[in-house]
Amino acid sequence: MSKFTRAAQTSQSLSLAAMEEVSRMGRREADVDHMLLALVISDQTAGRVLRELGIDLDAARLAVEEQHEAQLASLGIEASFPAPGRIVFHETDGYQWSKRASDLIARSGGKEREGDAAAVLRELVIEPSGLILDILRRLGTTPAEVLDRLDRADATHAPATPRRPREKGRVSGATETFVPASVDQAWEYLTDPSRLPEWEVSVGSIDTIEGDALQGMVWQGRAPEARPDGKPLKIKPQFRRRTIELVRAERPDQVSWRFTYPDVAYREPTLTSFTLAPTAGGTQVTITTSWARSKGWRSVVGLPMRPLLKFVIWIGLFQTGSAISRAFR
Repeated sequence: MSKFTRAAQTSQSLSLAAMEEVSRMGRREADVDHMLLALVISDQTAGRVLRELGIDLDAARLAVEEQHEAQLASLGIEASFPAPGRIVFHETDGYQWSKRASDLIARSGGKEREGDAAAVLRELVIEPSGLILDILRRLGTTPAEVLDRLDRADATHAPATPRRPREKGRVSGATETFVPASVDQAWEYLTDPSRLPEWEVSVGSIDTIEGDALQGMVWQGRAPEARPDGKPLKIKPQFRRRTIELVRAERPDQVSWRFTYPDVAYREPTLTSFTLAPTAGGTQVTITTSWARSKGWRSVVGLPMRPLLKFVIWIGLFQTGSAISRAFR
């Protein structure tokens, strides 16, 4: 992966997580404290380092809240912040980074910096306002300890996970996401058909769900009629139905779903698979999606579009991973 791609994906994932945290407070501007919260749930080395220091999302949220209350008290202001609500970022708009936060992200991708989450965390713990320093103290650690852990993680960095072997005649993509829940909780969530519309954007509802979901069971799904923000969607008639099959449900770590458009003869089924592994503070979920490559004239027409297709696949996987993580936050 190139530095540019890594920096872009890191910025995208951290921005989404930080804006989601801001949305819980009914605000629209994310600052460096929200960046710290986003890093805590990062699937990259930075997130693992923070979680190995005993910093989970609940503890970090509490430390941020207490620090802001202490700042107000130091000014002689006795006030408490409104209780946070649920994440509504995906239902609203108008979010942005504060200037110091956006400048920090830019520095993390500058000369001789990798642009990954670790680079962002290195910049964050030395940011000059002192806010992150005070929050880390409340969490029982210091910038020096965080940097030392990052150095040690770099020194013992394991080789990158080998790419999955290409399956002849299939298009595929894979990504990883961190979920702040146990492997068992994540497995239960991913095998529950009633929760499927939360993470599969092409499914708005499932017609009938009765009893426990078992491997091999099939359901009929419907396309969503509106976006999360309420704006109506225009769906062609042939794309309104989806056949949904749970093709693999092996506890504790394997789940696969097959999605088919029964009214579209030329669209091959899509297989979405999840592999779960315990990690510090939760579960690392590997998400893979694949489908049969088009044949005949469709394959020739599609050749120039393959770079765009890779980006579309990554966006879809990113949305799926974000939705699964959000369900536990």
